[in-house]
Amino acid sequence: MILRTILKSLALLATLIMAVMMGASQPVSAADCKRSQDCALDAFKGGEIKPLPDVLAVVREKIPGEVVKVELDREKGVWVYEVKILTPSGKRRKVEIDASTLAIVKMD
Repeated sequence: MILRTILKSLALLATLIMAVMMGASQPVSAADCKRSQDCALDAFKGGEIKPLPDVLAVVREKIPGEVVKVELDREKGVWVYEVKILTPSGKRRKVEIDASTLAIVKMD
């Protein structure tokens, strides 16, 4: 179970990194962002957002279970990771984390 969770987390990370890198052609300012992967890559390179493994560590400290989805969005000028978890009891939980500070913004 733990190995499966680790492998899925690594697959999520690889997918996010590939999506970000494939769309990166030149630096884009936050105001001029048209493609989210360009914006996310620039934010990561500029130190505005933390890497996904750091985010997942915070989530796993708070909610045990299997990470089933991760999104990175910009909400009101703030980068936010939205992580969906399936708990051992079968309940779906959602956690929103400030991508720059790793502070939990919201937990459902």
